[in-house]
Amino acid sequence: MAQEGSPGPAQHAQPSIRIAPSILSADFARLGDEISRVSPEADVLHVDVMDGHFVPNLTIGPPVVTWIRRHSDLYLDCHLMMDNPGEFLEAFRDAGANGCTVHVEIGGTAGLIAQMRDLGLDVGLAVNPETPFKDCEPWLDQLDLLLVMTVHPGFGGQRFMSEMVPKIARARHLIDSAGLAAELEVDGGIDAGTAPIVAEAGARLLVAGSAIFAQPDPVAAARRIREAAQSSLAPVSPEGTR
Repeated sequence: MAQEGSPGPAQHAQPSIRIAPSILSADFARLGDEISRVSPEADVLHVDVMDGHFVPNLTIGPPVVTWIRRHSDLYLDCHLMMDNPGEFLEAFRDAGANGCTVHVEIGGTAGLIAQMRDLGLDVGLAVNPETPFKDCEPWLDQLDLLLVMTVHPGFGGQRFMSEMVPKIARARHLIDSAGLAAELEVDGGIDAGTAPIVAEAGARLLVAGSAIFAQPDPVAAARRIREAAQSSLAPVSPEGTR
């Protein structure tokens, strides 16, 4: 995944906030139009895949990703909330996914990372609110994307869990201190009010669903989220002062 705002640039550069609209909140009866409408303010499309087992909801699979790919050139970030993602990774790759994110809670992380690498997929790892961050730490240097959930996964429109902010900050510290390439993403309850909070803690890729697609002007809503987050990040001078 392109790493705008990653630890590589000079430390005084202002990091860039990226926006990933979640199609979970889009109108599936006109999904192509919905995606086209948000594309001007979207850096990534976040595709929530739920199996009805790992989470208590059922959404979409590779066939829908195939159709999304035919309508969009955006990066497709497939978040696999599944008990058995390894059985479907190749299908998502073939459907047009650029990267897949699996959950650390299901175990078998080493094998899933290796499988995604072999398939040419970018590697993402997600951590749920109740899971200690230490469970992710052994894998940080092998990831393209780390996703910190700021709600319990399974349904859109939930309240942002502010108690997850220290977990985001911990992730940012570890990624930066080790000079790692992993992009830090957050998902859950993100809007123009919470975006500055997670950005200050260190998130750089923000997933938003209903805060974008449920608004009268989704493009303007996405822009407000980006601007709110970006404005919370003042450039740091070489001397370390803002």
